[in-house]
Amino acid sequence: MSPLAARLAEKIRLHGPLPFRDFMEAALYDPQYGYYRHPRDPFGKSGDFYTAEQLQPVFGILIAERIHQLFRRMGEPDDFTVVELGAGRREMTEAFAAWRYIPIDIDSGSLPERFRGVVFANEFFDALPVEAAIYRDGRFLRRSVDFANGKFQWTTADVPPAVVAYLLRYFPQPEEGRSYEANLVALDWIERIARALDSGFVFTIDYGFTRAESIRFPDGTLMSYRRHTAREQVLDDPGERDITSHVNFTSLQEFGAELGLRSERFETLAQTILSVGESDQFAQAVGGDPPDSRRLMQLKTLLFGMGETFRVLVQEKNVSEPRPSPFLSRDR
Repeated sequence: MSPLAARLAEKIRLHGPLPFRDFMEAALYDPQYGYYRHPRDPFGKSGDFYTAEQLQPVFGILIAERIHQLFRRMGEPDDFTVVELGAGRREMTEAFAAWRYIPIDIDSGSLPERFRGVVFANEFFDALPVEAAIYRDGRFLRRSVDFANGKFQWTTADVPPAVVAYLLRYFPQPEEGRSYEANLVALDWIERIARALDSGFVFTIDYGFTRAESIRFPDGTLMSYRRHTAREQVLDDPGERDITSHVNFTSLQEFGAELGLRSERFETLAQTILSVGESDQFAQAVGGDPPDSRRLMQLKTLLFGMGETFRVLVQEKNVSEPRPSPFLSRDR
């Protein structure tokens, strides 16, 4: 048993089952043993998974061009700032070098008190700890974690009112036996962003679903990853595996709208890449003539691999001449 597993098991023995949100937070972010606190690198071929940011320099070049479009849209202000949430290994530093750049992680850095520019969140919201729930006998129950017979196990408890409110608001009518996740931490981040952003954009890249699309996930969306293998057993080996939950884009859109963040574009990553590559950015990204074969493969992955799986949500606040997009989701 790992040190973190032993610590969590003892905590459960002393205080009773842990809400899954607390279990996930410890598994990922425990200061000593959390998955993202390990000295080893969890990304890339020798790690547990790939991210779009690792497809460098192609990803950085094309995303920087998209942010240049937003920069020009705002009139190229001198104080334009790019705040990156979940900056990790700072792989976007070079791409964002044209502007004031502020990298932020869960445990380091903070939003400026007030600023103008872009908040860039690439695979950030899916790694925030979520509440898990199941609908049984006409009511929601909180999914918690117990420890018995030498392993972590699911159990249920009363669900907090805030979780029920989230699930009723951002999902269709509940159905018997279905599992759900409520990402209240994501809404907290959206509120913090809306308070700090005087004018500009929130640029989110992640995998997820809308309210209508959520019916495709009757068992919820929790997954764990290790050595490029996805598993549904998210309670095994806490601290040794990544744990994620799909992003509920309807919640980001609707809650954001209440705070002045108007949803402007909602599309696949491939559509975003195509929209910025048309002005010969593809030639720059793949390294000229003849193109670099490695960069070509990165571009193909962005367009035909991750590009169809990942979604892009662009929200704007206090930017003149809004431009409605044909890709904006009208899902309810």
